[in-house]
Amino acid sequence: MDIANLYEMFLSSKGVQTDSRKLLPGEIFFALKGPSFNGNRFAGQALETGALLVVADEDTELKDDRIIMVEDVLSTLQMLARHHRRQFDIPVVAITGSNGKTTTKELVHAVLSRKFRTHTTRGNLNNHIGIPLTLLAMPAGTEIAVIEMGANHQKEIEGYCRYVEPEYGIITNCGKAHLEGFGGVEGVRKGKGELYEYIRAHDGSVFMMKDYDYLRDMSQGIRKVITYGTTDADVIGHVTQGDPFLEVEWSGHGRIHTRLAGDYNLPNVLVALAVGMHFGVMETDMMAAISDYAPSNSRSQLVEKGGNRIILDAYNANPTSMTAAVLNLVRQSHPRKCVMLGGMMELGEDSLSEHAALVSLLRTYEWAEVCLVGGDFLKIDHPYRSFPDATTAAAWYRQHPIKDAMILVKGSRSMRMELIAEVL
Repeated sequence: MDIANLYEMFLSSKGVQTDSRKLLPGEIFFALKGPSFNGNRFAGQALETGALLVVADEDTELKDDRIIMVEDVLSTLQMLARHHRRQFDIPVVAITGSNGKTTTKELVHAVLSRKFRTHTTRGNLNNHIGIPLTLLAMPAGTEIAVIEMGANHQKEIEGYCRYVEPEYGIITNCGKAHLEGFGGVEGVRKGKGELYEYIRAHDGSVFMMKDYDYLRDMSQGIRKVITYGTTDADVIGHVTQGDPFLEVEWSGHGRIHTRLAGDYNLPNVLVALAVGMHFGVMETDMMAAISDYAPSNSRSQLVEKGGNRIILDAYNANPTSMTAAVLNLVRQSHPRKCVMLGGMMELGEDSLSEHAALVSLLRTYEWAEVCLVGGDFLKIDHPYRSFPDATTAAAWYRQHPIKDAMILVKGSRSMRMELIAEVL
């Protein structure tokens, strides 16, 4: 069955599913496989559940016309997503970067939704499986799409662009993230820059943070570059307040009071304004959309609990974002500040030195409490309280509660630092 015929079946289905445990009757089951799973083994279960079709790439030994054999299930899913995307003659904005992707995506979506029927990435579906699923979930009547792209090695963004086919691109920044896979900071810029390469080759446009010299260099040759930043840009803004929530002065337009914790979110706010202005969203609607956005995904989230004020930013962590979060806490006026950091992942040979550098930064300031959890924090000398994992740390703080403090809780997702926040 070719993609066009499969697409006709897709249109008559209830959608697609890659997890047999979540499959609903009438959906198409794509039997993906990976290092620790093989969806082909669940073809029979999917049919019993009521799958409209099962797309498989290994012999299931089942005799059923509802099983479609293909050379590669993942490639088929991606090609189907591209076919669906091509049915929409709409602007598609792609977002990548080392830090701030999801917050930027949410803010851009909030702004554009004030004028357009906007489709965007749900949750963290920003990889080689999640992006096709995001595209295939795009409903009829969508007027603009905002697609988040995560990556940890070269050629990943390039691959995404083949089926997302974006007309607009945003690289939030290129920091010290996934250094192991990218091969250093220059590798990060090359990998993230694959989005700019696609935009350049297809005569598209980018929204660029003009304060970052490397993005200016990377964007050379792109037909249209819409800029944002703190000076000499199409959209200009600066931080007027960051304690505890970010407040932004949007030059010539007034102040925006956000619910975001951390002045490092300034670029995320400014790019949302730049995108909104480009697409003709009313200024008052943009400002209201940004003011109304309340993070609830452990990203730049401020939680008041048990007399404590907790900055919960526990979905991702790398040296760049960790440093920004610590320095943001330094700038807060609260008299009792505590830091609870989880180990950073995927830093390769730089891991020990980057964890040590973060400890050196912490030692520069006075803290009511510092807690370092797991990862390579366990391999370096430091004077702070330490635990092998968040579960152990949470148990200790349940018995030794902290009161009346402002507490930064941050770490890589695998560290599960939110467990500590729950008991503070």
